[in-house]
Amino acid sequence: MTLRVTDLEISRGGRAVLEGVNFELAPGSALIVRGPNGVGKTTLLRTIAGLQPAQSGEISGAMDAMAYAGHSDGLKSMLTVDENLSFWAAVFGRTDIEAAVEAFDLRDLRDRMAGTLSAGQKRRLGLARLMVTGRPIWVLDEPTVSLDAASVGLFAAAVRAHLRQGGSALMATHIDLGLEEAAVLDLSAFRASPRAAQSDEAFL
Repeated sequence: MTLRVTDLEISRGGRAVLEGVNFELAPGSALIVRGPNGVGKTTLLRTIAGLQPAQSGEISGAMDAMAYAGHSDGLKSMLTVDENLSFWAAVFGRTDIEAAVEAFDLRDLRDRMAGTLSAGQKRRLGLARLMVTGRPIWVLDEPTVSLDAASVGLFAAAVRAHLRQGGSALMATHIDLGLEEAAVLDLSAFRASPRAAQSDEAFL
């Protein structure tokens, strides 16, 4: 399934930050979103994931095909690693967690409570959730935060495997993941022109 973004305008705090954003993300492809701090990377990804409304423009591609991972790891601290993954798998009507455990090297942590994990271990578990959703479009905001070099390698390998299986990935990151096949979208070219404040964005 192809994700298409057409002439998208988005706002933050009631003021437009990006306008005229256009791109396509086809199955088997990755797109890395770049730009300086504050340009609107997180706001763009949240809008695409359906967490806030766009000011105008169109996002096509079924919303139920997306899995979003933001700054929060989305973990239940009093559940074990296995229980967290099984919980999220069940939310998406699935049961298999083994591939996610292997991909993110969680074997020795399976019985640990999520709340006792280090920041990097929590991040690996949070990213492993993507694999148990079964959804083809991954939308990822700074996915490598708290990861060491070895864990970044695990994540990059998981993304490559996802692409080979016909999935796609839209990622905001400053880290070089070694994904030579990934295209880059620099949001600096889509900064909105100054204008009066718009809606109060009650949804944020």
